[in-house]
Amino acid sequence: MAPFSLTLPSFLKHTGFLQKASGFCNVFQGFPHRTSRYRMWKRDFRAVSREVGELLSHHQSGAKNYAASVCSSSSDVTERLWSVYNETKRQTEVTSISAVDPDTIFANNEMSLRDIEIYGFDYDYTLAFYSSHLHTLIFNIARDILVTNHRYPEGLRKYEYIPNFAVRGLHYDVQKALLMKIDAFHYIQLGTVYRGLHPVSDEEVIAMYEGCHVPLEIMSDFYGKSSHGHTMKQFMDIFSLPEMTLLSCVNDFFMKHNIDYEPVHLYKDVKEAIRDVHVKGIMYRAVEADIEKYICYGEQSHAVLKKLSAHGKKMFLITNSPFDFVDRGMSYIVGKDWRDLFDVVIVQADKPGFFNDRRKPFRRVTDKGALLWDRIHRLEKGQIYKQGNLYEFLRLTGWRGSKVLYFGDHIYSDLADLTLKHGWRTGAIIPELRKEIKIMNTQQYVHMMTWLQALTGLIEQMQVHRDAASQAVVEEWIKEREAMRPQTKDIFNAQFGSLFRTYHNPTYFSRRLSRFADIYMASISCLLNYDFQHTFFPRRTPLQHESPFWPEHSPGSDTSSPAPQDQSRV
Repeated sequence: MAPFSLTLPSFLKHTGFLQKASGFCNVFQGFPHRTSRYRMWKRDFRAVSREVGELLSHHQSGAKNYAASVCSSSSDVTERLWSVYNETKRQTEVTSISAVDPDTIFANNEMSLRDIEIYGFDYDYTLAFYSSHLHTLIFNIARDILVTNHRYPEGLRKYEYIPNFAVRGLHYDVQKALLMKIDAFHYIQLGTVYRGLHPVSDEEVIAMYEGCHVPLEIMSDFYGKSSHGHTMKQFMDIFSLPEMTLLSCVNDFFMKHNIDYEPVHLYKDVKEAIRDVHVKGIMYRAVEADIEKYICYGEQSHAVLKKLSAHGKKMFLITNSPFDFVDRGMSYIVGKDWRDLFDVVIVQADKPGFFNDRRKPFRRVTDKGALLWDRIHRLEKGQIYKQGNLYEFLRLTGWRGSKVLYFGDHIYSDLADLTLKHGWRTGAIIPELRKEIKIMNTQQYVHMMTWLQALTGLIEQMQVHRDAASQAVVEEWIKEREAMRPQTKDIFNAQFGSLFRTYHNPTYFSRRLSRFADIYMASISCLLNYDFQHTFFPRRTPLQHESPFWPEHSPGSDTSSPAPQDQSRV
């Protein structure tokens, strides 16, 4: 047999190995920016797809002469399959994409800033961003509370906070003391289940859950809590990272010392210790005492607020934090006159109850923190209000519907009720975006994902061949794919991977983010890149049954034919 030397499209025209060659066009569908090489492949594969289908139909109908002309022996089959593999891999190695700008605002739902008249903000991790020192502080205080107040072993004091152990959005099985990542379809991502600080084997996970699926009845409730029979707790708050790490460390200590314990009690004790750090003001006092250590000034919150004010936008603040803490932080970030920028300021709001409980009235707070008893007939600029509820807020302000845009970092407590019940537009602040986008922009990640997608496409198309030689090759490809998939996890976080993906599926966190946030961004400072006439459009990603007939666009990156500068970026 002559050496194989045909180009990939030509090779496909002369063999019967691909039943759906057009499907290969979509192996890079996960990448929003199509290269000219990709478009060339797309045309070539679609051009030959009909021929390949006809050849396969002829082959599968029992045409022995055709079969003999394609492969004279199993070695011919193997050689040609590996030739397709090598040529595909060679072409993916030269693939390049445009980098995504981490300061982009991304849209889940179409929204125009020209319609927004009122801007609302949470405080923590929305206007104020904290250094990693704060998580260490929370961990250390809560750990010591366990030892001092709950009589946990002194040996726990040896554990230190592990900054890169957990990621946001994980689920914790309260009864089994397992921390894990779950995808949008309630499936556990194997390899991300941890008991203490050590992974649980896939076999043990499958045995415990009788597979990988977590039934709806044991998932966390609407707000991610473990209640009313739900055994899972979802950690959606950035402040929850120390809590997850502390749970894991205590579990690790008990297992190492062979101490029998009740996981439910452990969960409740850690939850109470973390709550005490906040509720008893321990964290607040520590931050106020050394504000430069804990608050990151560089997020340009001041510039955003000034810009909104200069354009005549109304602004309000609704936060669960106490006034003294907010005042100290905002004075550091914005200046002593920060309250002049806001039309309404509400502290200790008790979200998400603030959005649902009609019973709590507003109460005015003096500059010195004293609570006044007078009835609130209007919310005045320059005043500070405590508690209250959204229904009273709407009655007193008249700020209803899609002219209001509220920003927060907690998908449930800040955003869910506003978008589902009240029709406000919502913006999620996801600080983790910057790190993940920078990783996705690396050549290492691009090459790895491009080849993984291409290899998956090869497996999908070649699996139709049931002869032993073909099956042996495909099995080798499947093993390579399985070996690669953990790398796509580890590049983000060695234990739990990306905040947004479980291998190829979206995470449970991603699903909630796309449902409850109209737009999302790494920080509030991303607003500085847009003027107030800008419309955010979600990318029309093809559904599984759709062909990508339309030209695709992607926010946050350069394209092959960039738009001129411009009406929408300032």
